[in-house]
Amino acid sequence: MRVLLTIARILVGLLFIFSGLVKANDPLGLSYKMQEFFEVWHLNALNDYSLVLALVMNIFEIVAGVAILLGWRTKLFTWLLFLLIVFFTFLTAYAAFSGKIAACGCFGDCIPLTPIQSFWKDVILFVLILFLLINHRKIHSVASSRAAIIILVLSTLAAAGLQWYVLKHLPIIDCLPYKKGNDLLEQMKTPPGAIADEYSYTFKYRKNGKIVEFPEDNLPEDLDDSYEFLERGQKLVKKGNDLKAKITDFNLVTQSGNDTTQAILSYPGKYVLLFMLTKPAPADLKARVDEKFWGDLSNTVPFYIVTADPEVAKLYPATTRILTCDGTVIKTAARANPTYFVMQGAKVLGKYSYADADKVPRMLK
Repeated sequence: MRVLLTIARILVGLLFIFSGLVKANDPLGLSYKMQEFFEVWHLNALNDYSLVLALVMNIFEIVAGVAILLGWRTKLFTWLLFLLIVFFTFLTAYAAFSGKIAACGCFGDCIPLTPIQSFWKDVILFVLILFLLINHRKIHSVASSRAAIIILVLSTLAAAGLQWYVLKHLPIIDCLPYKKGNDLLEQMKTPPGAIADEYSYTFKYRKNGKIVEFPEDNLPEDLDDSYEFLERGQKLVKKGNDLKAKITDFNLVTQSGNDTTQAILSYPGKYVLLFMLTKPAPADLKARVDEKFWGDLSNTVPFYIVTADPEVAKLYPATTRILTCDGTVIKTAARANPTYFVMQGAKVLGKYSYADADKVPRMLK
């Protein structure tokens, strides 16, 4: 029994520490995943608190994992982890069986799991934690109370410090398709062997006060303005596979409405894309287009501001090249607001948050 308890304690502790560290590397990614759940459950009012919830959850996972490894206050921490894993199992079950959530984000973007994989992972953890909870009196601390408290305090500070750093300077390990070294055009290609889902469609109309419905391949020949369109129905006929392009919906659109994605990503020389989800706060003024900052480079290196906020254009001279892009794409590509991408063609040479903007000119020389 003692050997089984030790194995279970080590597995649970290490898994929660690992899970917390992976997500602490990119807390914004977890907050966006929370917002996805909030949207499905019509709890959009919680979106403003998603980042705080993500930060606290990551710290708790790490600290609780350390406490379990130490065997300190086992009853308290096993109860807390038991309640947490019950909640996680509910979330992963919902994602797996409702089909409304593509992934739960249990290990962030670095280790993507399918919803069903996440669910079974949580079921196994549930069993292990329940085993620890039932036998918590048989677990003894491997450190004195004072030493354990010091270790847990240091773990809390380290987890908080890591998250503060990555929120300001971008994730230490970038697991996104927009990471340094990637070719964005290659990431936008559909992989070989990809099979798309097949759907059948029906169209519902109102005709002479009656509601009629037709399949897409059998529309009435006299379809005209006397038919009032009501809605289009969609039904999955054949499920495809999970192979798809890693980057979708990445479109750079000019102020005049022209899609210039291919033209920009095909540019042979170096250029800069400044991804700005919203207009910068006063503390981020160094991210503005400034000839003093760029020096001679501002006249020789193409520079574009990519934003989802039309108000951003009002901050800059009319000659500034402003491109619009989907907000979700920008949140995925740039975890700090704003973030510089140093590009050569479609290849990402470097990514820098506003806090490291002074490194951008060095990359361009």
